[in-house]
Amino acid sequence: MIITISGAPGSGKNTVADLLAEKYHLKRYSVGNFRREMARNLGLTIHQLNELGEKDISTDKPADDWQVKIGKTEDDFIIDGRLSYHFIPNSVKIFLDVRKEVGAKRIMNHGRVEDSSKNLEEAIRLWQQRFDSDIVRYEKYYHLNPNKREQYDLIIDTSDLTASEVSIKIEHYLRYKGLI
Repeated sequence: MIITISGAPGSGKNTVADLLAEKYHLKRYSVGNFRREMARNLGLTIHQLNELGEKDISTDKPADDWQVKIGKTEDDFIIDGRLSYHFIPNSVKIFLDVRKEVGAKRIMNHGRVEDSSKNLEEAIRLWQQRFDSDIVRYEKYYHLNPNKREQYDLIIDTSDLTASEVSIKIEHYLRYKGLI
């Protein structure tokens, strides 16, 4: 079984994917972590890398190629990334949504240095900037919007749910589909 988890910033993609990977003994991949490492290696923040990506596809290409390779050569894994559903079409495609204020607060409280904000207002501004930058890049390079719901098998609004509650909803869906 291959599961791709996409969604808005701060929706819990990483945390939920970790919970499911542990429970079902799946290999675990994260495009966000891949891109954060790429940004660090370039001496940039993730926000700066995303801004650069609006003008230069080379900032997205390594992560894209990496996902395609994993999707073609491996099985039984879970990956979180906004375009993973597109690059790994033979997957269970899950979208996690979140209200902007909730997602921004989660990111602010997560403790990543590159995502640090002085206050909630700044965190919301950075959330929106990241959200908008992703759409610009993905529409420019791939002619798609990862926020269109019809592309997914399951959509969950995580705003008022814990990561455990979200993972239980996904488990119910997988069980209903006969995948677990």
